[in-house]
Amino acid sequence: MDIKPGTLIANRYWILSHLGSGGMADVYHAQDKNLLRDTAIKLLHTELSNNTQFIERFHHEARAAANLSHPNLVTVFDFGLDSEIAYLVMEYIEGQDLKSYLRQNSPLPIPLAVHLMQQICSGAGYAHRAGLVHCDLKPQNILLTTDGRVKIADFGIARTLADINPEEHSEIIWGSPQYLAPEVAAGGAPSAASDVYSLGIMLYEMVTGSLPFIHTDAEELLEMHLTQPPPSPRQLNADIPATLEQIIFKVLAKEPSARYRTADQFGRVLEVYESKELELPQEGFSISALPNDESNEKTELFPSADIIRIDWLAITLSLLAFVAIGGLVPFWIWICLLYPTCPINAP
Repeated sequence: MDIKPGTLIANRYWILSHLGSGGMADVYHAQDKNLLRDTAIKLLHTELSNNTQFIERFHHEARAAANLSHPNLVTVFDFGLDSEIAYLVMEYIEGQDLKSYLRQNSPLPIPLAVHLMQQICSGAGYAHRAGLVHCDLKPQNILLTTDGRVKIADFGIARTLADINPEEHSEIIWGSPQYLAPEVAAGGAPSAASDVYSLGIMLYEMVTGSLPFIHTDAEELLEMHLTQPPPSPRQLNADIPATLEQIIFKVLAKEPSARYRTADQFGRVLEVYESKELELPQEGFSISALPNDESNEKTELFPSADIIRIDWLAITLSLLAFVAIGGLVPFWIWICLLYPTCPINAP
């Protein structure tokens, strides 16, 4: 699709420059002339724009994506059809995608990789709770802002879990082969667990500098996802802690039930790992300010100080006994005063 700078889409969006191309669309930097803000506009390829069923599904998914509001998701502003070209208008992000960053900096320091993946899990987990799966999570769809925030892009092919039709999956292969879950490679329906597998491939790539499965033939690559175990990450990078390797192996399990079911669960595991294993950069760090090697030092899994255990049941029973006895003393004095022989009445 050849759209020149200065072209006006939907009588509202001025095309400024071409940002990139994908399997189903071209993405442009544009300006919303009504709101005077920069946007990214995705123009679907002509063959897709002319497919009525696809456009209906695309609009349904765009509405669902537009309802998502999360700091780690690219916001969808608008969608529609202009001169038989379907378009999707999104938040414009200044920065670069994770794939470009990895080409220059991989493998990433372990703290940085875990920190970035936590943000990705946060955004994807929010979408999972809303009933959406991404279906095509890969570093090219992960944008890094100049202040170090992660933004997940391209929910344009996301499917609502309720709308998945099992009868059509044998004819559809979703996602990119390098990051595709085994069950999806076999023609099954994408799910939140499928997204988790894709996240595991990305984390593997971030900490080792390599993909676990590499082949020039797409069918052979899919077969590797289905049948072959991933190589040990620690053999590629000895700095990877054993605990993190075990987490990666779990999310790359062939069976979806053996993985963490949602990105939220994966993120919580990484949070626990972070608190026990690493001193990680705080929110708002700059991508350009990579942590030093010293930040990889492990902290103690358990504090050295003795833990004082308090028996709250014993304390509660003691308080009740004290109150009971303390209440009987005034009652005994009152009874005693009723009798002349009471010692208290003695002159």
